[in-house]
Amino acid sequence: MDHQLFADLYAAHARAVYAHAVRMTGDPAGAEDVVSLTFLEAWRLRDSLDGVAYERAWLFGIATNVIRNTRRAARRHREAMARLPPSDAVPDFADAVVSRIADSDRAGAALAALDRLRRADREVLLLSVWSGLSHEEVARACGVAVGTVRSRLSRARARLAKLTADLPDRPQAARPATQGTP
Repeated sequence: MDHQLFADLYAAHARAVYAHAVRMTGDPAGAEDVVSLTFLEAWRLRDSLDGVAYERAWLFGIATNVIRNTRRAARRHREAMARLPPSDAVPDFADAVVSRIADSDRAGAALAALDRLRRADREVLLLSVWSGLSHEEVARACGVAVGTVRSRLSRARARLAKLTADLPDRPQAARPATQGTP
């Protein structure tokens, strides 16, 4: 793949990859890093792109793996920091205050419900429902069979319905959307 084709690939899909990363992480700034790392990895793997029909699914698969690796590295860092002796410094509460101001109750409840899903189910739900990928594209991005995508999506929708049933003022849009035939 030459430079211009890759630039076209970036132009066509960078926003979708960013939106997917925001939904997966809940962190707009971190999502920018995910996009950068995704396209860096895509450039490295550009010879493995087998046709233009699945570019978006291929990129979402790379982005999902980047997010997994980033979370794993962050977890290892937290664990390493937890082993250090406690400091005598006064903690800075600025991040906590900014976080409280930025979050609404409904968004927080939705993210909490998503966090309670199994990782594989959450990834399929985000790719299918929010990113608009077909079952075949989700299967390709996640490296699983289409039937597995359908069962994970069904399980995620049922779990979300239970987790959000008690939310006040639950708007129609908050209910899990359906796509295709389950």
